[in-house]
Amino acid sequence: MDLKKPIFLIMLLVSLVLAAGCITSVPGSPAGNPEMTFVSSFEGGDRYMAGTYPVILLEGSYREMGRQYGGLMKPELLAEYAMLTGALKDRGYTIDYLQSYAASGTQNQPERMKEIARGMAETTGLTEEDISLLYYGPALYLSMPAGCSYLTVWGEYTTDGSVIVSRNWDLPDFVEPFNRYYVLAVYRPTDGSNGVATIGPAGSRPETLMNSAGLFIADDNSGLVPVGQDDRPDMISEFFRLMLDYSDLAGLKTAVLTTRPDVAWIVDIAGPNGAYVLEAGLTETKVRTGEGVVAAANHFADPSWNLTTPPEEHSLTRYTNLLSQAEAAKGTIDAEKMMRIRDVLLEDGGATFRHSILEGYLYSSNHQAVFVPANQTLWMKVIDLDWQKVELAPLFAM
Repeated sequence: MDLKKPIFLIMLLVSLVLAAGCITSVPGSPAGNPEMTFVSSFEGGDRYMAGTYPVILLEGSYREMGRQYGGLMKPELLAEYAMLTGALKDRGYTIDYLQSYAASGTQNQPERMKEIARGMAETTGLTEEDISLLYYGPALYLSMPAGCSYLTVWGEYTTDGSVIVSRNWDLPDFVEPFNRYYVLAVYRPTDGSNGVATIGPAGSRPETLMNSAGLFIADDNSGLVPVGQDDRPDMISEFFRLMLDYSDLAGLKTAVLTTRPDVAWIVDIAGPNGAYVLEAGLTETKVRTGEGVVAAANHFADPSWNLTTPPEEHSLTRYTNLLSQAEAAKGTIDAEKMMRIRDVLLEDGGATFRHSILEGYLYSSNHQAVFVPANQTLWMKVIDLDWQKVELAPLFAM
């Protein structure tokens, strides 16, 4: 009897079973995030759900991460593109105009960002021009007053002295069709750059970003007449590059100070050891911080600007309310307390909109974020949904 044949068959069967297991097995929850559930994989990237929020983990070169983003979010990206272009065409815009408009906001992007867009185009079936329109087109879709606010506390204001960051992204309810496409995207480049996490509708320009060094950056509208300089890159698009490249708050502050904006913006930055508000005009940027607390809304608050036009009342009220709330809670603020502060509506003494009337439009704090730089813990919330906790540090380290 030839014993070699049965042994070979047994080994072959074992190999097939193991191979089948490798093919059909799915990852469990990622480290540190037991509430996250696996959805799918694509070319080394993974998609999870954290509560009601999609989370995608991307890794590799920028082209590879773009391909993973496109593959993991293809249905959302295609549906969002159809919604966006359909709405803008209904307003009388041609596709040629839309692509030209989008190009003006993306043509000066760093090559790394362009590589991500190229990768997304490869796996969605959209063109690179379409991807640019997804990225920058929402700015044209809105074309209405925007808000936003920022509050960060540390030192004697928090329970343990650590920095607690918060931001509201305030927009007319007209933006609500984008809410179904929200995603937390975590980029893990293999070129030695920092990991970067972004919150926003899929493929669109992110305005709330964090990195693996515990840095945070976001923006608020300045409230000034939007006089711009077309030969400068879109300031908000620069945020992704800054998060990739800077690992300490002093370096990030210097980088913002040396980045001339295309229009006036308020740039909010924070890290494990403090926080700043940078009021960036076309020719000058002024830096604000505080003794354990700093806030911003939609006006330049540094008195040395000597502005002749007073700020909008809602901006001044939100700014004052945030500082008052921080003062009232001094010494007791942790992330949970900050979320409660951020849930207080403007009419109740806070800074948050929820389907409120502002300048004739229904208005909401479309998304909110609370972030602890020391341990890179994020809480995020889209209007009318619940707060969701995500531990970013283990996601960056995977």
